Amino acid sequence: MTRVPNEAARLAGALRGVVGHLHRRLRQVDNAGVLTPSQSAVLARLHRKGPATQAQLAAAEHVRQQSMGATLGALDELGYIERARDPRDGRRVVISLSGLGSKTVQGVHQHREEWLATALSRFTPAERERIEQALPLLERVAQSGEW
Repeated sequence: MTRVPNEAARLAGALRGVVGHLHRRLRQVDNAGVLTPSQSAVLARLHRKGPATQAQLAAAEHVRQQSMGATLGALDELGYIERARDPRDGRRVVISLSGLGSKTVQGVHQHREEWLATALSRFTPAERERIEQALPLLERVAQSGEW
């Protein structure tokens, strides 16, 4: 690992803590306990990336296929996903969001943004401007390919 300045290491720890806390807070806001975090993650992934197989979802979420099967079963019972044979390979089943699943994900995103907008409204205009100015820098951090 490359040696980094103490100031960068301190900032990294503080940033990780704040981003983690914000992420946990947004997950609490998302759906009033209707879905588990695993179920929410799968719905969000299908929304962002499109249809996928159970194996692809399991790999992307870093879980065993059996665990993903249980998650998908619960989402299927709720009517949030659809399963269809892959037109190129009839042995594979492709999972996608149902109409209800799409509406659910959009509702969760809207609810999170409303919560965040309310939280940001409590800041002064100058404070909101500082946050806005930091966004491109945070995006650069997120896009950093170095490990």
